[in-house]
Amino acid sequence: MTSRRVAIILFNLGGPDKQESVRPFLFNLFNDKAIIGLPQPFRFFIAQLISRSREKLAKANYALMGGGSPILPETFKQADALEQAIAKRVSNVTFKCFPAMRYWKPFTKDTAKAVEKWGATDVILLPLYPQFSSTTTASSLNAWRTASKLPASTICCYPAGAKFAQAHADAILKTWRENGSPPSPRLLFSAHGLPQSVIARGDPYQWQVEQSVAAVRKLLPPDWDIRTCYQSRVGPMKWIGPSTEEEIHQAGKDGVGVVLTPIAFVSEHVETLVELDLEYAQVARGLGLPYYLRAPALGADPRFIDALADLVERALGAPGKVQSESGERICPAVNGLCAQGGAR
Repeated sequence: MTSRRVAIILFNLGGPDKQESVRPFLFNLFNDKAIIGLPQPFRFFIAQLISRSREKLAKANYALMGGGSPILPETFKQADALEQAIAKRVSNVTFKCFPAMRYWKPFTKDTAKAVEKWGATDVILLPLYPQFSSTTTASSLNAWRTASKLPASTICCYPAGAKFAQAHADAILKTWRENGSPPSPRLLFSAHGLPQSVIARGDPYQWQVEQSVAAVRKLLPPDWDIRTCYQSRVGPMKWIGPSTEEEIHQAGKDGVGVVLTPIAFVSEHVETLVELDLEYAQVARGLGLPYYLRAPALGADPRFIDALADLVERALGAPGKVQSESGERICPAVNGLCAQGGAR
């Protein structure tokens, strides 16, 4: 009898590993139909145009982090920690975690080959996007399904699980306490933005971000002023808001300090280390905020890894199913792009 060998596929965006990778990474990003919905060859030409026009600025940003993105090394740390955690829980299955990046190496198709070479009997698909979106999780899952025919169990989202929320609350409170516990801070939950048109099509991302904020909020002091905002806006279209930068400007007008937490990112990368830590910190200084503090991404925090291990166990017991953190559909009926389909 063949023993069960389960590959845990950790999906993430990926990032350029060196300066020469920046433009092809950008091209891959904007050539994804989940990002730009135009048919080919129009999407190809638009992706070429955008990647060329954004290359110089993007290279400068990645140069600030040593030339490339830290997202893959961070994902390997999470993978190692998750392998150890799940091995302690389940003794009759062999597990191995495989990062699968959407827009740079290791590409999903190459990860699929490595999984088959390892001899996996089946896979658990576990996005490192806590909140589901058609532009992130769905795109990664579609890429996997094109690349692999192995039996798969899928976790589609985990926006409000108790351990996930506690990990965020712990990181926020630690940052606040280490900086003198300033009274009644304004806490900004910053998530990556999306065009309003994507949400209007039924994407549940914004609703799920709000569930994450609500879950963490319950674990924080009740007198904190808590706000949800969105970063990384690009292009002329209308995006969901308010933007993180707008909220920082509002804090300046109100004369209050800010604690900021990246609620939708579980790894440090360009949008935390450059956009939040350098660009927005400079804005905050220019506005004279009493303080500007940023809680870290969850990374390989033991409580977060424990939350992921819970999800792996849930998927392990439900072969072939697509499940949320609770096993049931959590999205409202209006969110027709929910991974589990149908109305709640």
